[in-house]
Amino acid sequence: MKLRVLGCSGGIGGRNQRTTSFLLDHDILIDAGTGAADLSIAELAMVDHVFLTHAHLDHIVSLPLLIDTVADRRQKPVVVHATQAVLTILRNHVFNWAVWPDFSELPTPENPFLRFEVLTVGEPVLIGARQITALPVEHTVPAVGYCLDSGQSSLVFSGDTGPCAAFWRAVNRIGNLRHLIIECAFSNREEKLAISSKHLCPRMLAAELQRLERDCEIHITHLKPGQIELTMEEIEASLGDYQPRMLQNNQIIEF
Repeated sequence: MKLRVLGCSGGIGGRNQRTTSFLLDHDILIDAGTGAADLSIAELAMVDHVFLTHAHLDHIVSLPLLIDTVADRRQKPVVVHATQAVLTILRNHVFNWAVWPDFSELPTPENPFLRFEVLTVGEPVLIGARQITALPVEHTVPAVGYCLDSGQSSLVFSGDTGPCAAFWRAVNRIGNLRHLIIECAFSNREEKLAISSKHLCPRMLAAELQRLERDCEIHITHLKPGQIELTMEEIEASLGDYQPRMLQNNQIIEF
């Protein structure tokens, strides 16, 4: 499996700041933040599945436009996978005819441009030989992380989360874990904000990684623009033994 980083920032601003979206191989999106908008129309049309961690705008903003852009180029619907709670939010607040047309009913309910598929935490979804499993996390809205398993090795993406023991229990059960992409949205000076918004700062991340029982490469995502250098300095000071790396746009991770 090949994961291409389309966006990994906690905000926008400047040429390199794109919010969360990853392209898995050529046909699966993990989240659909502003980074997905950099794909060509031909690349967008090849996306058959979108797996969403949660419904915050920075993770879904490109989804409605993606469906609208590729609808006339596809013979089958784009399948959006998410928990029931997340799909309910999308139906009520995005694809509701007021904010955006309900593409699960267009052009007809029998032959739509968009299909919603409910996933359950801990239950793998198989797409060919690829296995994608939602993992428990703790955020201010219903949310999950994901384990992407190629059969040879696995990559875990935390999505947005604060401290969560259940997440680490699930991660520690992954015998072939190779990569961990984990958020660190705030610097230590904004620890109170990180706690209230259920994100992580370097001090909190250091405590959370004490729960990790697997050897793997650690990649840092969701850094807030304007605090990138400070936050990474704090991460390197407190997490040096883990050799964390800041995720980069257009980075490709194979596993």
